[in-house]
Amino acid sequence: MIERYKYTERENRRYNTTRYSIPPKSSADKYIFAREGDRLDNLANEFYEDPRLWWILAEANELGKGSMKVPPGKQIRIPSLQVLSVDEVMKQAERNK
Repeated sequence: MIERYKYTERENRRYNTTRYSIPPKSSADKYIFAREGDRLDNLANEFYEDPRLWWILAEANELGKGSMKVPPGKQIRIPSLQVLSVDEVMKQAERNK
């Protein structure tokens, strides 16, 4: 599973937070039009089989600012998680710091 944040312990019990970026656009991405009542967590469960990955859809589509609801008729990009391995996503996040 791709984590949204990674907490790493430093000296004196202080923690750093790394926010992972979403996979870049690829030809393996899917695009859908949101239906009435669609929510980010339900879409993540439908396409990734894990509702905790809602943040990938939110970030890829600039949604989720205070709500899980998706406006009906909005085109939604479903990033392919098969394009990059978790290690590659982590390396990309380190480069983007």
